[in-house]
Order: sequence, then C-alpha cells, then structure tokens
Amino acid sequence: MGAAENDAGQRVGILVVDDDRELVDLLAFLMEQSGLTPLCATEPVAALELFDKEDPYVAVVDLNLKPWDGFELLAELRRRSARIPILVLTGRGSEDDKVRALDMGADDYVVKPFLHRELVARIRALARRAQMDRNVIEPTILEAGPLRLDLKERGLQIDGADVRLTGTEFRLLEYLMRHLDSVVSTTSLARHVWGYDDPPARDVVRVTVHRLRRKLGDDGESPRFVHTVPGVGLKLRSTPSQRAS
Repeated sequence: MGAAENDAGQRVGILVVDDDRELVDLLAFLMEQSGLTPLCATEPVAALELFDKEDPYVAVVDLNLKPWDGFELLAELRRRSARIPILVLTGRGSEDDKVRALDMGADDYVVKPFLHRELVARIRALARRAQMDRNVIEPTILEAGPLRLDLKERGLQIDGADVRLTGTEFRLLEYLMRHLDSVVSTTSLARHVWGYDDPPARDVVRVTVHRLRRKLGDDGESPRFVHTVPGVGLKLRSTPSQRAS
C-alpha cells in the first residue's frame, strides 16, 4: 500500500485551499495524477466544511485568502487537529511570513512559483507521515526523565502536566526520544520526520526545533532537554540537565 491509499484501500484526501481557481484546478490535476484525492476550496468556510466532512490526510493552504487570511485558517485547522500535516503554498516568500506560519503549526512552507514534481513529492511525504500516525495501534510509551510521550494517544506530559504538540513537533520529539543520548544530524531529522532533505526542509527543521524547545521550557543558553552539538546536530539526554538556581 502506497501513500495514495489508506488502510481501507481508499484514495487519500488532500485539502487544497487557494483563492486562485486556475491554480486550484492545476493542483487538483496534480493530485489526481498522483493517485490522491483533491478536496478543493477557494475560501476558508468551505475549506473547514470539507475538513470536518472528509477528514483529509494533508492540508495545502494559501496565505492570501478572504474573508479571513490563511494564517487564520491555519490556526483554526491546527486548533481542530494537532495531527494533520499542513503545507503552506504561497507567493509570500519573506522570512517573517515563513517563521510566523511555521510557528503557528505549519509543517512545511513552499513559495510560488513551484516545481510540480517537488510539490507532489512533499505532499506525498506528508501523507505517508499522516498514514503512519493513524496506524499506531498498540499503546507505546517513551520516557526520558520527566518527559512521557504516549504514541497511541499522541500526547506529551512533562512532570505530569499535559503539553500540546503539533503532529510535526510530536514526530520530531519521538525521533529524538528513540535516539536518546545519541547525536542526530539535521539531515536525519529532515529525512525521517519530513521525508525529504533540502535547504527549505532544513529551514523548517530549524524553526520546528525552536518551537519544540519553547514548549519543553528549554532555555536557549542552558537547555534541559534538547542540546545542540555545533556543526553536527541535536541530542536529547536521558537525564535532563538541572536548571541553574
């Protein structure tokens, strides 16, 4: 079974939201050619109706929407689901927009104009990750000091307190916890968490790591959990560092 079908043998639905009808038609064509099912909308309300009705595996969202912009739709999609991978596809290429979108829970950020094959590859990689998330059956717990990660319920607790993670933040932490006390390179993180490794993906890794650290309560200068190994990658220690008093 590939990423184009779910466990029931049905084609995987991809929510596509853009106010440019010609672009929506193009994206729908690309999705269909790849064996995916496009669920298309040109404005946020219709997009949310499709989201609730069809339970898509991935959302592709433009930022220039009306009556509310793509950031508002992104926030609402993330509020409704911590798991669904969200790819922002936009003509807005500024660093501020990219960081803001990723900080709000986007999993990837692609600037128009885009290469068709590259975009489809990114969407399929996100769909594979969504499929893996939905396939977790047996309750599995990963622990590292005060961190307790529940792979079935997709939940994190720190010292018994619940912490809400996006799907990508969860997979990032899971990968680090599965490699406790080992240095994990940025390349490995990009390939195993996002499914591809290129300069844009490494930018996404950087922002997502920053966001995860913030949710873990890590101090940038003296982190408890996620430590940077300069020039190599990251390490999650099985025994967290003590905070300076």
